[in-house]
Amino acid sequence: MIKKLKQSRSVKILCEVFNVHRSSYNYWRKRPAKMDAETVKLRSLVSEFHAASNSSVGARTIADIITTQGTSLSRYRATKFMKALGLVSCQVPKHRYRRASQEHIEIPNDLDRQFAVTEPNDVWVGDVTYIWTGHRWMYLAVVIVLFARKTIVLVKL
Repeated sequence: MIKKLKQSRSVKILCEVFNVHRSSYNYWRKRPAKMDAETVKLRSLVSEFHAASNSSVGARTIADIITTQGTSLSRYRATKFMKALGLVSCQVPKHRYRRASQEHIEIPNDLDRQFAVTEPNDVWVGDVTYIWTGHRWMYLAVVIVLFARKTIVLVKL
């Protein structure tokens, strides 16, 4: 509307009437009308390589791949295209072991590595270990009777 009426009135007055900032009007007027063909091509390449990698590559890798194919693309421009297309790199973070907030209490070593037992049910030993299954941690607990050297309890959680 301002564009049509600016022949008869000043832009300042028209912007005040329509409650539009002059800077916003000038910014809108100077915006690029359409994307050029190269930008459309680069955006499609970014989208294509992101989909081909199952959403695992980021802007740096996409920029490197496209640049090695002969088309110049910086990682910053690749980032801009990814944001505009709503593409996000989804990398599974490496598992980090956490330290215990409280150290283990002192447990007396009554066996002192003397595993020769003379009576049944005199000494039972046990251990717990953690196994990463790819999706979550599993716990394996074992209880062994030292006299018979047989497993009494084997628990998988």
